[in-house]
Amino acid sequence: MQKNVEKMSINYSPNFNLRKRSFSKVKYLIFHYTGMKSEKGAIKRLTSNNSGVSCHYFIKRNGKIIKIVPDLYIAWHAGISSWKKDKLLNSNSIGIEISNPGHEHGYSNFSPSQIKSVISLSKNLKKKYKIKKENILGHSDIAPDRKKDPGEKFPWKELAKSQLSKWHNLNENKLKQKRLILLNLVEESNFMMNLSKIGYFKISKQNNNIKKRNIIRAFQRHFRQNLINGISDQECLMISKDLIKS
Repeated sequence: MQKNVEKMSINYSPNFNLRKRSFSKVKYLIFHYTGMKSEKGAIKRLTSNNSGVSCHYFIKRNGKIIKIVPDLYIAWHAGISSWKKDKLLNSNSIGIEISNPGHEHGYSNFSPSQIKSVISLSKNLKKKYKIKKENILGHSDIAPDRKKDPGEKFPWKELAKSQLSKWHNLNENKLKQKRLILLNLVEESNFMMNLSKIGYFKISKQNNNIKKRNIIRAFQRHFRQNLINGISDQECLMISKDLIKS
């Protein structure tokens, strides 16, 4: 990581809160993709006076890292968001933008250089701020009604090998046999309760099916990446049970 840090460039954004926060306030790492056709255009937007958005770090396609906002200042990346009991996660998170056109512009695999930088940067930040691995998340995890990023191609399983994400310990082949086997009403209720325990927004009786499906899709994008359909099944239930045990 030290080698990457030394090569880090700086392109500061004017979009951040002027009041500095303490080390202990930093609890989360949040990953985003840029969702723009042009990498250059994404950097320009994040550093523009008129955009109203920013992040702390930007990872280019070639893996080079740009520092956009200093860690202890609040960048504007999370928006309306929640995880467990925390809301509006800008105040206690570090935001990392990764160059990728996203679902609207031809979503592509993240480059090996990007993944290498994601892992090395995250290891450094996790250690520095004592961030728990269950608090290393995607934008879609904390804002499932609005966001899809960093998406199902983001290598959460690979990050988990470096203790940078939670992941299940189940046999993939056995799991696949449970795919598309629908849940009964009791199992469905238990599954949604498990998602709430993991950290996702709690569904109430007043929430509509669209919100419910968005939360399930967010869970799938993180933990069941090869089928994103917003439908709970036995595979999803098994994964959720294992995650809350670990």
